[in-house]
Amino acid sequence: MPLPIISTPTYDLEIPSTKQAIKYRPFLVKEEKVLIIAMESEDTKQIANAVKEVLSNCIKTKGIKVENLSTFDIEYLFLNVRGKSVGENVDVLITCPDDETTKVPKSIALDEIKVFIDPNHTRDIKLDEKLSLRMRYPSLNEFIKSNFDSNVSISIEDTFDLICDCIEQVFNEEESWSATECTSKELKEFIESLTSKQFKDVEKFFESMPKLSYTIKVKNPNTNIESEVVLEGLSSFFA
Repeated sequence: MPLPIISTPTYDLEIPSTKQAIKYRPFLVKEEKVLIIAMESEDTKQIANAVKEVLSNCIKTKGIKVENLSTFDIEYLFLNVRGKSVGENVDVLITCPDDETTKVPKSIALDEIKVFIDPNHTRDIKLDEKLSLRMRYPSLNEFIKSNFDSNVSISIEDTFDLICDCIEQVFNEEESWSATECTSKELKEFIESLTSKQFKDVEKFFESMPKLSYTIKVKNPNTNIESEVVLEGLSSFFA
């Protein structure tokens, strides 16, 4: 007689960037094993494939492609899948800001961690009176680099490559130029032709992007000073 099949619960969630409602399930032991093996390998390609496989398996709503989701969507999904899978609280060590040395253990309920969206953030960057630039959000590979690759060091070339990868289109009132129709060389030359002010406006897009955020109060046991600490990004909650 075959063993009984264990039923797995499903949960509802909203993708932050699109507001699309989806259903998902916790990851199973076999999927947790895939993640652990990938992370132990420290191979970013293997980790990316594992995260993609696990999230793709756990998202029950059809038509969702993990590789096309933004970094903050993937962080939020991963956080929630992880929460329903191995525990809905995460223990972190918070460094007290007043002495920047003392560490205090804290437990955070994962369902309290939300994606913060800056009301002034926009994907459209006005370059001059005629021309504008529309950006898209970084996706799976950047999520892996920022959360799982401890050896990554960001150079100016890396910054330019990221910006070029995230250009969706250049447009004015009469015409538009899709990045998919341009070569990497053309996109890089376009970015290099910007003024310093225009380039800073492009950088603001990345600086103000939606991100996982949680504000926690911590009291230094040595000084009795209470401070607020803002945790941002998935790596802050699993460090």
